[in-house]
Amino acid sequence: MNQLNPLTDEINALSDRLDLLNIENMTGESRRKLEQWRDQCHQQIDHLFQQKCQELNTIMNKKVQKQHDEVIRLQSKIAVVIREQETTRQEVDSLTVTIRDLKKQMDEIEQTSLRVIAQSLVIDDALISIEQGLDLSNLSSPCRTIQRPSGSKVCVCANDNFLLIHRKPNLCLVDREMNIIKEVIWDYEKMFDMCWCSTLDRFIVIEDTRIFLVDQSTMTLERVQTIEKRHWLSCTTSENDLFIGTNGYGTTVMKYNLLPSIKLVTEWKSPQSCAYDEIVYSLKYNNQRFGLLVSNKSEKSLRMELRYANTFDRIWLLKLDIVCEQNIVFRCCLLTYDEWLVADYQRMRLLQIGKDGKL
Repeated sequence: MNQLNPLTDEINALSDRLDLLNIENMTGESRRKLEQWRDQCHQQIDHLFQQKCQELNTIMNKKVQKQHDEVIRLQSKIAVVIREQETTRQEVDSLTVTIRDLKKQMDEIEQTSLRVIAQSLVIDDALISIEQGLDLSNLSSPCRTIQRPSGSKVCVCANDNFLLIHRKPNLCLVDREMNIIKEVIWDYEKMFDMCWCSTLDRFIVIEDTRIFLVDQSTMTLERVQTIEKRHWLSCTTSENDLFIGTNGYGTTVMKYNLLPSIKLVTEWKSPQSCAYDEIVYSLKYNNQRFGLLVSNKSEKSLRMELRYANTFDRIWLLKLDIVCEQNIVFRCCLLTYDEWLVADYQRMRLLQIGKDGKL
């Protein structure tokens, strides 16, 4: 029996440990993401509500304005008749009939009832999935692919519904089944980065010195005129701001407000952003933080950093076993649970990095 005492103590310790677990703290970050999703949905509903209210006002304003214009026309005509002090019985009868018709039309307008057909909002439970992490070692083989001609740019980004890619010579919007939904000709030689901006409801595409907004509904390109002409390399957005990094050693990262217009707020220069012989290849925002890929020219090395988005202070740094032999940009993207994915094109592999900076 004495041999079981240590086991009993261990079980009791585990029981005490379980009792001390705080589920609220453990799920806090996930709950915040659910709340953010809820707030975004509410914003979309409010936006649609305001849009339809405006449609109601527009319909009625057109009816009222037509009557108002007719009343003004009649007032002017009667004033002319009075001033000239000459009129015929036929003109008086005509004016009387017109006024009577206007009264009838006004009665109809006042009794107007617009029919609103509103379908019940159906929310699919599959819109939100709760996962326990992503293990890249268990990835299945590709289920769908899309071919891209030689010369297509490697930039790619997505929103909740579509993927934006370049298939020379077009900029293409692709759905989840890898079908091209819409496309527009890309008339520029270069394309360095792209990202989705939920605040503006637009994709942002960096050409080189020019930055464009791409409307997913119309696929129209609008150049951002309020950003100075510099050589740009990377971009990312938060809820309120746009961050873009310059192309060249000693990268400068600049922060722009999105609303009411895109306006420069602050910038981080070398050596705060990186050393003078280093370049920030990739810049991605997540939850008040940045994920950065930084290349060192003399060492030909690559590292990933996590920094605070408001101060640019470093949280952690991870040196990667990658030698930057080619002048090709490395990229990273966000995974679930605040983890990161780095594409190593030199060794043909994907690197999964935890939120604590561990490979």
